[in-house]
Amino acid sequence: MSIEPSNREDHRVEVFAWATDDDPERAIEKAAVDSLAGVFAQRCPEREFVNPVLARGGQADPVAALRSRLRENDPPDSFQVHPGGELMDYIDAGQLADLNDQFAQWGLIDVLPKGLLDAITVNGSIYCVPAGIHRLLLWSNLEALAKAGLTDQPTTLDEFIHHLDVLRASGVDHPLALGANWTQLELLEGLLLAELGAERFEALWTAKADWSKGDVTGVLDDYKRLLSYSNPDRDNLHWTEAAKLLSSGRAGYLFMGDWVVGELERNGFTDYSYQPFPGADGTFQWLGDAFVQPENAPNAAGANDWLKTVASLEGQLAFNTRKGSIPARGDARPADYPAYQRAAIADFKRLRLVPSCAHGSACTPAETVAVISAVGGFSSTGSVADLQAAIAACIR
Repeated sequence: MSIEPSNREDHRVEVFAWATDDDPERAIEKAAVDSLAGVFAQRCPEREFVNPVLARGGQADPVAALRSRLRENDPPDSFQVHPGGELMDYIDAGQLADLNDQFAQWGLIDVLPKGLLDAITVNGSIYCVPAGIHRLLLWSNLEALAKAGLTDQPTTLDEFIHHLDVLRASGVDHPLALGANWTQLELLEGLLLAELGAERFEALWTAKADWSKGDVTGVLDDYKRLLSYSNPDRDNLHWTEAAKLLSSGRAGYLFMGDWVVGELERNGFTDYSYQPFPGADGTFQWLGDAFVQPENAPNAAGANDWLKTVASLEGQLAFNTRKGSIPARGDARPADYPAYQRAAIADFKRLRLVPSCAHGSACTPAETVAVISAVGGFSSTGSVADLQAAIAACIR
């Protein structure tokens, strides 16, 4: 079932946003986009927000539908992306408008962190408006840890392994909760960053990548060891189900983006703690949500109004308080946000920003899909040599 383009009347602004009511993985995201669209309606009452993805009937692949329309020169007025490497396919195809003038007019250059600006700038042109930023972290069940006699946070991989051993000895058979697909790549990324450092980690996703080195082999061996502490059904588990393993005490740890806060608290669970992956202190492993304007947006004025709303303090407050992320703007008022987000806002300003391949900030879409597939295959085969070769082949 294809997604039909909206009427091209000037009052209608067609925005592809991926989340729908029938997609449990993106329920939080849909609420965030709905909230942002509400701000847009208040700021621009003469405009009508139209999301064609909501009419897909659960049949069409929205990303494929979008790419098809872009190839056929039938773009929407704006669409959702992950800022960073995910932009490159669209930029290389000449499908995105340069937003430098808007950034200057809206004062965004002065309020976005340099690391984020660098990630959305290619050859001097800025190509998206970041709406919010997520962080990858290690989450723990404090009650499960306390029952096992663990009261401190692990600061190294060896200490983390020790915690997992103690949890297992206390009766938690699978102390590290893990889901399928991208959740496994998240865990591997956390370990790579902790053991190799930010500079080496970032180089792994560029043309400088060298996955054949012995230190990378050592990290993959450690990753294989970590998998032995995870739930055997990981390859068939939705991330929300992995979160329930943590909240129920059937696991002591979960490495996941901070959107998990909403899921944990919906499960009635608040006795958790969080930290960077042990050994990755001083870094902020990020991913984000953003919106772009296609080069030939039929309603360019409407797209400009939408992106200006996305860029605004008001729009980012509405989006991020629903999604659990933090505003991309550095001048947002921390007091307007819940406790976790206040802490994350402070860390975002002071720590080194490091992108994630699993969520498109470090890798192109094709690379992300290929690396996720390679990591997923490793979950079954356990062959470090095959994983090392497979990821090397993914990164060009």
